[in-house]
Amino acid sequence: MPKILLIATKNKGKIIEIEDVLKDIPVKTKSLEQFKDISDVVEDGEDFYENAVKKARHYMKATGHWTMADDSGLEVDALGGRPGVHSARYAGEDGNSQKNIEKLLDELKGVPQERRTARFKCVIALCGPEGEIFTFDGVCEGRMLETPQGESGFGYDPVFYYEPFGKTFAQIPLEDKNRISHRGMALGKLREFLLSVIS
Repeated sequence: MPKILLIATKNKGKIIEIEDVLKDIPVKTKSLEQFKDISDVVEDGEDFYENAVKKARHYMKATGHWTMADDSGLEVDALGGRPGVHSARYAGEDGNSQKNIEKLLDELKGVPQERRTARFKCVIALCGPEGEIFTFDGVCEGRMLETPQGESGFGYDPVFYYEPFGKTFAQIPLEDKNRISHRGMALGKLREFLLSVIS
């Protein structure tokens, strides 16, 4: 059982979500903020699974700690599944969440609401000190709005409308979001796995 779990990201929004789900598990979490001298991974996998596994292996080898890495993104049906694995860099390497959203909404101009269906997907890979890999996944269906709504969350949250709540991910409290989001589902599976290893 890991005493230390490295969360392989510098994304503060992700770290908050992950630590919230794992808060009652007796394991100390660290993030890449504490390992600034480690080289970044080139995320050139064909899908979320390949990227998550690649990141988890890379950072486990670099630190010696049990490492969890996620790769997640948005698939929009009207765009043929884009941005997909390119979600974080959709507007280019120097882009950010706002630019990514602007590009996405621009590409969806004129697309009617019934055709704006989309889903968030997440794969979490957990890599142990012997190189062993465990994976956990989650999917959340929704649709894309025409204008951002809400101030919370990160990434595409302000334009991802979750029908059962009648709100965007950026309008849903963190605790509720962690119950129903793609990452929340994958984290729930990781959490159950860690608890089963402890017991």
